Amino acid sequence: MTGVSDQRAAARFDDAVVTGVLGHMNGDHLDDSLDIVRAAGHPTATSATMTDLDTEVGVWSAVVDGQEVEVRVPWPGGPLTERPQLRVAVVKIHEEAREKLGLPPVAPH
Repeated sequence: MTGVSDQRAAARFDDAVVTGVLGHMNGDHLDDSLDIVRAAGHPTATSATMTDLDTEVGVWSAVVDGQEVEVRVPWPGGPLTERPQLRVAVVKIHEEAREKLGLPPVAPH
């Protein structure tokens, strides 16, 4: 598995991969993260930051009704094995979130 460590039940991507994804999501996609958290059962969330990920889930910290909560969202289609799958999975989660929330699709970038 490229970029993945098989040390635990939920395999971890290399630290550099995790740091890069978190930096990108939190630097460029905070609104997308908020959509994901709201669609994952926290419609009153006012902010969301991606805090971690592994081969099975993305993890966000969100403020919901004034309280910080952890939101774990499984990757669509099951666990990931390769780093390039991360972008596809996050985009898919966001597309599904916008649909669930009744929001229009975003233009590809």
